[in-house]
Amino acid sequence: MCYVALRAEHVYKKFRKGEIYNSLRDLIPALTGAMFRQQELSDKDKREFWALQDVSFEVKRGEAFGIIGPNGAGKSTMLKLLSQIMKPTRGSVHVDGRISALIELAAGFHQDLTGRENIYLYGTILGMTKREVDARFNEVVDFSGLGEFIDTPVKRYSSGMLARLGFAVAAHVNPDVLLVDEVLSVGDALFQRKCLDHMRKIIRDGATVLFVSHSLKTVADFCSRALLLDHGLPVSIGLTPQVVTQYMKLLQQHRVDDQSRPVVISKARVRDAAGPCQRFQSGQKGWIDVEVSAHEPCSKLAVVLYLRDENQYLLFVTSTERLGYGNVSLDRGDTLRCTFEIELNLGRGVFYPSVNLYRYDTERWYDSWEAIETIYVSCDEDVSGPVNCFPKVVCQDVQKREVPEAQDSTAHEHRSDTAVST
Repeated sequence: MCYVALRAEHVYKKFRKGEIYNSLRDLIPALTGAMFRQQELSDKDKREFWALQDVSFEVKRGEAFGIIGPNGAGKSTMLKLLSQIMKPTRGSVHVDGRISALIELAAGFHQDLTGRENIYLYGTILGMTKREVDARFNEVVDFSGLGEFIDTPVKRYSSGMLARLGFAVAAHVNPDVLLVDEVLSVGDALFQRKCLDHMRKIIRDGATVLFVSHSLKTVADFCSRALLLDHGLPVSIGLTPQVVTQYMKLLQQHRVDDQSRPVVISKARVRDAAGPCQRFQSGQKGWIDVEVSAHEPCSKLAVVLYLRDENQYLLFVTSTERLGYGNVSLDRGDTLRCTFEIELNLGRGVFYPSVNLYRYDTERWYDSWEAIETIYVSCDEDVSGPVNCFPKVVCQDVQKREVPEAQDSTAHEHRSDTAVST
């Protein structure tokens, strides 16, 4: 029987910019400084802002639910409210069962304690008894892969090692609800896959996972439903592919020419031979026009083109440098215009072409334009999958195998009798 594992009802959260004084020792110098600067300390209209506004959703038991959105959207704030690290300014959150949260890498760890000691410390913070930690200690260490470093102080751990240990403890609490923030992004690909497999096991066992990530591919792959936040406001909630599509549209709306960057992508469009286009036939040619504007001198630039499907799987990537054009150097005020011509040998579906500016030798990223356009590809062939190989098949007539007729059973019996009598 399904029931609601966690619920947020009309949640608001307000923060105050600047310093908060929790002691007389901090307040007196601040008041004195304000007197000399003639500043008002109660200018709330300028100093307060809403991190979340009127957010409501519910997640059922045994469901994987994602929260996505740009930086500053309120994703991590929502997780902290659900984990009861903070309380909402208005509204309510309800969680049914034991919560295990992995929100910040070093949360629950003491830097001077060893990995072994921190397993007990973090496990206790998450509500485990010493007996429970003893019973699962070896599983935690094996999962983290840090056996040879388990008696080393965690202040000597890398961020990836901290993530491995933190997730290993949080995932072995046997939680009813597991809250996971972006921290898994610091792990290597193998460990990320291991974590996702373990979270799927947790879900099969009846627990609920709430997952926050900038990796739309991971969210689309792992979560059946998702919530899109933007500047603290709920934009969309529903099936993950639909919410991801809404997010890509949101990125297009937020696209601005950032004058603080040395070089930017000032224009980009997708077209066919007749002009701007969103709908293509499989195998049809398409063109992506890109304009790059330099605010400062830049050298060895490459324009990179990549294509993703609706689940954010990367299908294709190339660049001006890879295609033999070489790298580009621009002076202040220069403009580069280039056009990529591609054959859309794609299966039926929704796709997102994007471009970015990159320098290969220093691995420096300058600017990106995510989802220039949402393009829709139709296909005459009855094929499935992200690509269309335009298959053809030739079948020959089926050749029947000649089966020899069965021998007369009476003759067989006669031969047997003769052999016996002999």
